[in-house]
Amino acid sequence: MFEGTSPDALVGEIEDCWRGESKLIARRMAAVADLLWHRTGEAEHADSDDPGYALITGFARTSAEVSAAMNMSPMAASQIVAQAEALDTRLPQVAQLLADGTVDWPTVKLIITRTDLVDGALMAQLDQSMAERILKWQCWSRRRVINAVDAAVRAIDPEAAKERRVTADNARNVSITAEPNGMARLHGALPAPAASIVDKRLTELATSVCSGDTRTIAQRRADALVALSEGQPLACNCDQADCPARVTDTPSSARFVINVIATQDTVEGRSEQPGYLEGYGVIDADQIRQLAESATLRLLTEPEVTDAEAMRYQPSAALERWIRCRDLTCAFPGCDRPAWTADIDHTVPFNHARPSAGGLTIPGNNKCYCRQHHRVKTFHGGLEGWQEQQLPDGAVVLTSPTGRTYRSSPAGADLFPQLRPACAEPIPRKRNRQKDKAARTSLARRKLNALRTVNTEQRRINRARSQEIDRRQWRNNMRKTLLVLKGGRPSTSPWCRWVNDPPEDEHIPADWEPPPPPPPIPGDDKPPF
Repeated sequence: MFEGTSPDALVGEIEDCWRGESKLIARRMAAVADLLWHRTGEAEHADSDDPGYALITGFARTSAEVSAAMNMSPMAASQIVAQAEALDTRLPQVAQLLADGTVDWPTVKLIITRTDLVDGALMAQLDQSMAERILKWQCWSRRRVINAVDAAVRAIDPEAAKERRVTADNARNVSITAEPNGMARLHGALPAPAASIVDKRLTELATSVCSGDTRTIAQRRADALVALSEGQPLACNCDQADCPARVTDTPSSARFVINVIATQDTVEGRSEQPGYLEGYGVIDADQIRQLAESATLRLLTEPEVTDAEAMRYQPSAALERWIRCRDLTCAFPGCDRPAWTADIDHTVPFNHARPSAGGLTIPGNNKCYCRQHHRVKTFHGGLEGWQEQQLPDGAVVLTSPTGRTYRSSPAGADLFPQLRPACAEPIPRKRNRQKDKAARTSLARRKLNALRTVNTEQRRINRARSQEIDRRQWRNNMRKTLLVLKGGRPSTSPWCRWVNDPPEDEHIPADWEPPPPPPPIPGDDKPPF
């Protein structure tokens, strides 16, 4: 379809399709909303004398038609009708942005979902606020939209935000569902501060073992949850006698850091401005004050960078903390990976041979990039790759290989205007992905081959145990039948003398094993048919 098309034209086609998709969805939602009002009017007119038990509302009628027309479940159709109604009555300005192709449908869905508890009388103000904010953005991510919506809701209708938090807090739970493969799945919902503490603790335990541990990070986090429930540290499986991470008898209690950003007025109770919790997002002032009661507080201000610090490659701890709190997420367009796990990158590269020549370590020349985008910027830059410019307030202007410009402003400055106005240098990959995958596959096959004999013997024992239980149950049923037919008189049949024996235990002990299989007879080959 696009044979011979230049990369610039292909990116243009992608952008046109993205806007066209938004316009089509807006058109569909407007049609669903109009259908809803038609069916609502019909239902109110037709059911004016209905006693109530047979009332089919306009919403139910519309959902049924949408479900049939779009070949989807009733629940999915009801969700679409509810979203169309919200756009038409509660968020008309945001709906217009969708119809113009300015914003995409996932962003609009986030706004609809996170404003459903706002008072209808305040929705016009919130709708205008979100529309104006989106128009100022050129690049955004899911996390940035969530932060902006939550902050706007808390500013315009704090009661709705509190109601949503109270409702969610009352629904906190932890449940375990068994699975058919010998595993179980853990489900739960926790308050944001508690969930962040659990996440930090699991990561800390998972990284406490030595480099010889053969488990993946995901497997170690799962094992760490079990160790945490037992009050024990995570044991390393390297089987080395001199392992530095071996388990001791008295586990030490470690403290860890959860970064929370809030104004001093909020912490001291003079303001209800929301704060930001690392790994979660916007939280309200009450949660900020709860965390502050037992936390170490640090005043966050833009540090004064001396000439010696500016010409040093590694930023100071104060500068690093400022940059991460200012950015909150990766500065690359659309990326919402947290800044606390990202690299701090020099926009103008640091001159190791002559630091005073440029690339200073200052707030206006450093920002957060996740490792993936740090590598892209470093190894796919230059005239034919990505080019970047950082503004004094921390905003980053990126130019793509096709010449398109994207402006990404710090997410922290959106939530805290006071913030408006370390570093691991990536190296070329030394490992080969294909060879690593082949090595992992070979190791997995060797382990399976080693376990094949054990698994075969275990299946034979399980099958023999099942057959033995079936035989005992059958013989006991025959003894019960004899008791019914002969009234307790013994059987004189020479063919099954065991029927006169006492009933057998139908529960086999755990140490029961069947007799070993007979040795194969030499030359006893199976027939070829």
